[in-house]
Amino acid sequence: MTKKNFSTLLFLAGIFFLMLGLSFAAVPLYEAFCKITGFGGKTQTSKEAPQIILDKIVSVRFDTNVNNLPWNFKAKSNVIDVKVGQVNKIEFEVENYSKDLTYGVASFNVSPSIFGKYYSKLGCFCFEKQELKAGEKVTYVMTFYLDPELINDHNVKNLHEVTMSYTFFPTDYFKQS
Repeated sequence: MTKKNFSTLLFLAGIFFLMLGLSFAAVPLYEAFCKITGFGGKTQTSKEAPQIILDKIVSVRFDTNVNNLPWNFKAKSNVIDVKVGQVNKIEFEVENYSKDLTYGVASFNVSPSIFGKYYSKLGCFCFEKQELKAGEKVTYVMTFYLDPELINDHNVKNLHEVTMSYTFFPTDYFKQS
């Protein structure tokens, strides 16, 4: 094998391993990008409430859906008006109307998606395994606030409505064997 062929082979192998590494890093990098920018309606998670509450009011609409589960799922209030910076709680009622034990996981997004980086959850049932026994009815609570920094973003400061859409999906992953 000539030196030129060996260099070409080494170069191609390097590109292969670089692409392989990037394919494994793509999902975590995309998740980090969405979390930082709010891209795709990704909301934020917070450990503490903001120190300021503004007079600006935003109507938050809650859309609830169930995908392939024998559950009823609804928000106790479809729309609430909230002050920017104020901590709010919303309750959701979930009922398993089947005769079987079922498991589900809720995912969500926010619309308009650019608003996601200003919608901060302090507590949520989202992305956690939920188990409902046959006929069981439970209430889940989501605690959130709208980040006061939104007034400094010319893309969202004039928005007066936002929609949070939640969907429960079945999960076999959590079933006990």
